[in-house]
Amino acid sequence: MDLFTAESSPLQESRRQWVPPRPRVLHGPFHIVDESPNAATDTVPSSDVHKAFKHLKGRSAVQLLAASSNGASHTNGASSGAATKDSTNGHSKELPSLRIGIVLSGGQAPGGHNVIGGLLDYLLERHPGSQLIGFKNGPGGILTKSFMDITEDIMAEFRNLGGFHIIGSGRDKIEKEKDLEQAASVVKELDLDGLVVCGGDDSNTNAAVLAENFAAKGLKTCVIGVPKTIDGDLKNSQVATSFGFDTACKVYSEQIGNLMMDALSAKKYYHFVRLMGRAASHITLECALQTHPQAAIISEEVHQQGKTLADIVDEIADIIAKRAEEGKNYGIVLIPEGLIEHIPQIGALICELNDLLADVTTDVDSHDAVMTRLSTANLAVFEFLPASTRQQLLLDRDPHGNVQVSRIETEQLLLQLVAVELEKRRKESKFCDNFAGLTHYFGYEGRCSFPTNFDAAYCATLGYAAGALVAGGKTGLMATASSLDKPCAEWKVGGYPLIDMMCIERRRGKDKPVIRKALVELEGPVFTAFKQMRSKWAQEDCFRSPGPIQFSGPNADGANFTLALELNSNQPIQIS
Repeated sequence: MDLFTAESSPLQESRRQWVPPRPRVLHGPFHIVDESPNAATDTVPSSDVHKAFKHLKGRSAVQLLAASSNGASHTNGASSGAATKDSTNGHSKELPSLRIGIVLSGGQAPGGHNVIGGLLDYLLERHPGSQLIGFKNGPGGILTKSFMDITEDIMAEFRNLGGFHIIGSGRDKIEKEKDLEQAASVVKELDLDGLVVCGGDDSNTNAAVLAENFAAKGLKTCVIGVPKTIDGDLKNSQVATSFGFDTACKVYSEQIGNLMMDALSAKKYYHFVRLMGRAASHITLECALQTHPQAAIISEEVHQQGKTLADIVDEIADIIAKRAEEGKNYGIVLIPEGLIEHIPQIGALICELNDLLADVTTDVDSHDAVMTRLSTANLAVFEFLPASTRQQLLLDRDPHGNVQVSRIETEQLLLQLVAVELEKRRKESKFCDNFAGLTHYFGYEGRCSFPTNFDAAYCATLGYAAGALVAGGKTGLMATASSLDKPCAEWKVGGYPLIDMMCIERRRGKDKPVIRKALVELEGPVFTAFKQMRSKWAQEDCFRSPGPIQFSGPNADGANFTLALELNSNQPIQIS
């Protein structure tokens, strides 16, 4: 092979040929079974949520059960699971062809291509003659009717590989009345039986809005969501994890491990590493369990304890000073991207700025304009921050009206403030003389990696399940796979009502129903495991460098610590 002209590496070719395992229930005929109304749910949606989703109200979670199982008699009548020429039991009934659209929404996450592949596999295996339509560049592709047919020949080039570039993604929202009308017109014109939305909490909130709108108009198009976000904050009692989290954390952990080996070798730098995760600190927590840094700040703990910026700086400085007494002038500090919003005093400032900037009639495009409109308390906080941080807080908002925390260099802010604090301590201790820091931001590097074996199989399963739910006439559900701590063959497959995941939040100055973000549970098994070890990691060199993602070997199929701890909370898992 000519390495200078070949379009694919040998590993890419190998991954394309790999076939992810599949849950046993998806190998043969199955029924879609409504779960009992008393089945476990996270919350009872408020009356305000029900008012916004009158046609989705009252829908139950569902499971896919093998046709030969004891639950078969409780089938809802859907025949979507009957196999076409199934080699296992000899079924040869051919089911009607379907037309299903799929859209990738929001930021990229490893495994997106396998969701599309799993959906295509369902159509090819169960409904011959079906058509899979990929809307280009996110939800905006629905509005502009920009799409492509996805065939097996096309899909073969993308299986088990990273990225969303088979059809692209985007952050457009379909929520204004004229956009909802346009979306309804397009799915009706294309005669779609279903629309599958791969996205995070906001994208799947939008999926629920589309499902409600289509149902209200009497359209046949079912809308099914798929949980996607590397942040890991789209999960609940029925959705164990979002796809991409496992892969992204392992990518970041490799990079952190590399920095640890450098720190241990050079023995002269502290690396301040900011990691993705705006609302929740799941990535930082998982990477801490993977690598054992000197400090890992968890935003939820900061918020619960009401810590100030000065408190956080003091804690980091204490660790650095104590290690310096032992001649250790090096280490790693992990920082979640959204930390600054969780510091109560700064969070209050950001909330006021968000509301202020949501008012389009208010001119707040300059520093002076903000200074004249902020409350006294928030103005004091604003003036305390370095000029660079103040400017970053005033940058354009994201599509949801929130400050773009990814543009706030929190790692640089903390490094500067820690350096100032250590300089003050020099009068009391000579050990504070040798502090030197470097900053890093690990974000986009983790979004388009080759998915791990876990994410590849999980995504293919979710895509297959989404197809089955559409064929069964289900709408307003999130495709789910559970029992993920077991071998893939034993995974359970189903769907969970999107509105059962919702709460009311303040967005752009208004109350709106949105899917609730899952934050780190400070009493949960994952944070508890970290809390038990962090004092030891702070002072000792317990560095763990997990290395690159493995696709074969004894640990290739294992999921992350977070999932293992959450699904086996009653069983000890070694975190050394």
